[in-house]
Amino acid sequence: MARVVVDVMPKPEILDPQGQAVAGALGRLGIAGVTDVRQGKHFELDVDDSVDYETLHRIAGQLLANPVIEDWVVTRTP
Repeated sequence: MARVVVDVMPKPEILDPQGQAVAGALGRLGIAGVTDVRQGKHFELDVDDSVDYETLHRIAGQLLANPVIEDWVVTRTP
């Protein structure tokens, strides 16, 4: 059994209103030095060792992310 992490983020050219809202709130809280915020999604899957990277990538691209506007990274941990 392995743990797989899939992190999904908006592509750099896609507007991220949630990230912009957080960045604006930081300024209102008096917190300086944060120049940009991007908000994404984090998934953790427990999978059998038989599930290969191609299948994990397909799960991410067809179910967890919208490939038109989002990028993702699949990481298998021991």
